[in-house]
Amino acid sequence: MNAPLRLGTRGSALAMAQSGHVAEALTAAAGRPVELVEVITAGDRSTAPVHRLGVGVFVSALRDALTAGTIDFAVHSYKDLPTAGAPGLHIAAVPPRQDPRDALVARDGRTLAELPPGARIGTGALRRIAQLHALGLQLEVTPIRGNIGTRLGRVLGPDADLDAVVLARAGLARIGRTDVITETLDPMLMLPAPAQGALAVECRADDHDLVALLAALDHAPSRAAVVAERALLATLEAGCSAPVAAYGELAEGETGEEIYLRGAVISPDGTRDLRLSRTGTPADAAEIGKALAAELLELGADSILGQEGHAGPGTQQLGSTE
Repeated sequence: MNAPLRLGTRGSALAMAQSGHVAEALTAAAGRPVELVEVITAGDRSTAPVHRLGVGVFVSALRDALTAGTIDFAVHSYKDLPTAGAPGLHIAAVPPRQDPRDALVARDGRTLAELPPGARIGTGALRRIAQLHALGLQLEVTPIRGNIGTRLGRVLGPDADLDAVVLARAGLARIGRTDVITETLDPMLMLPAPAQGALAVECRADDHDLVALLAALDHAPSRAAVVAERALLATLEAGCSAPVAAYGELAEGETGEEIYLRGAVISPDGTRDLRLSRTGTPADAAEIGKALAAELLELGADSILGQEGHAGPGTQQLGSTE
């Protein structure tokens, strides 16, 4: 019982940091030592744009290691997971979610509204690119790849060639770099990716002792919000290059706790921007997401999704939290 549990993780600074947080939390909650095992994924080896790498590119190697038994459990950035579950594996915990909003890092401490027309702003997510175009600020949006340090270097380093970048605030928080944020973007301007800021702790479904052990890390409000967001995503059957956004918040309603879910589908050029919201109870999280997706489809979301390819159910992969 005292043998260290093997936690599989990608090797980036962000992945190691968030896996380290989970390891410490599990040791504190259950008294079990945990060792990190680095697993290199296809996404880590490629320099291609994230949305062109394919489904589960940051996930499959970790899941293969789980299935093979070379690791006991894995930590994923939840938004990297395909919407379809993996046979024989189980999401045993969703720890407390970090702030899911996007963050701007700009030269000279500027906010988004202070960037001049023609300013070059970098991001790796089509969801962000589409929403930046939809704002009509006449910015030059540049697709970029790389870990957090690489992206920050495009703005803050000696060879900086961009005026700003947009990153997930959660990633910057996990590596202790919130000091570089010049603006945390209001979801009214930039709705996050489904499950952004959340982690998924996954193990083999038949490892009942570990399933029970990891349950101590689960945070019910975070799981409910993510279930609603990903149910919307799955119902839209969005492909890996679809600009889909969703944000579920839990708040106290008149009859108890409620989920307030916002969802959006935006054309890549920003000219079509469908946004709706829906509320319901945490127990109905999945149904809330499905119903909101159905409303978006009634308004023509499928025609927007078709612009970037429609990969079919269970195939969403939005890219790394970095």
